[in-house]
Amino acid sequence: MMPRKMSGVKAPVLNGMSVDVEDWFQVGAFENVIDKADWDSLMPRVEANTDAALALFAERDTKATFFTLGWVAHRYPALIRRIVDAGHEIASHGWDHQRVFTMTPDVFRADLIRARTAIEDAAGMAVTGYRAPSFSIDQRTPWAHVELADAGYAYSSSVAPVKHDHYGWLDAPRYGFKPLPDSALIEVPVTVAKFGERKLATGGGFFRLLPAAITDFAVRQVNREDRPAMFYFHPWEIDPSQPRVDAAPMRSKIRHYSRLGAMAGKLRGLLGRHAWGRVDAVVAREAARLA
Repeated sequence: MMPRKMSGVKAPVLNGMSVDVEDWFQVGAFENVIDKADWDSLMPRVEANTDAALALFAERDTKATFFTLGWVAHRYPALIRRIVDAGHEIASHGWDHQRVFTMTPDVFRADLIRARTAIEDAAGMAVTGYRAPSFSIDQRTPWAHVELADAGYAYSSSVAPVKHDHYGWLDAPRYGFKPLPDSALIEVPVTVAKFGERKLATGGGFFRLLPAAITDFAVRQVNREDRPAMFYFHPWEIDPSQPRVDAAPMRSKIRHYSRLGAMAGKLRGLLGRHAWGRVDAVVAREAARLA
């Protein structure tokens, strides 16, 4: 939803709305109990769930960015075309959800090429944005932004400035920044809420499990500083009927399955309370600020 400018009233800050397009069996929580070799034998739900997200955005007249796995784009090119035809941005989420800090620079470079090729072939347009699976660019991967810049990406949204058991770069900047002094590449971290010295993530499972007021607080908090929020969710999060993985650890089950039925309603409310748009539009404004 683009901000509306009224005479004498400052237009609201445009925030980034994003979707990490992956299926229910491709999440980090299940990576140790579901073998990637078995993915093609599992019941796919990503196409129907992403279509549901598209319908939700159409209902709220909102454009977003869909960070898509190359694996998904290769198998569902018509879905990618529907995303693009609806006016949304298509971007890369890597090939098969391998975390960046588990790769070498050479492996990461090959992953970028493979994913981008599949997504661009399906979309029929260039891909200029990237999000690392599980926000896995951090202090362990000083080479990752170099690889992204060399590959010609305009921006990344791959950093979570929080402490988490699966990911996090606690000391990373809270807002958009240039990670390389000699490159125009911009990193736009996902938004966190600050309570004194404590930082709390707000998207995905955090939004689903915690009161929506926390995310509203975070968005207002950053907007007061005239900076955009960056929000994300996954298509499987609006699918309460998805299969259950009995072998998953209890913590993973709680995180993954709790409040799936409430997610769509919470998203509708969030979309209506703030101004949202594509990440590339947010990045363009941040680039002008950082120039």
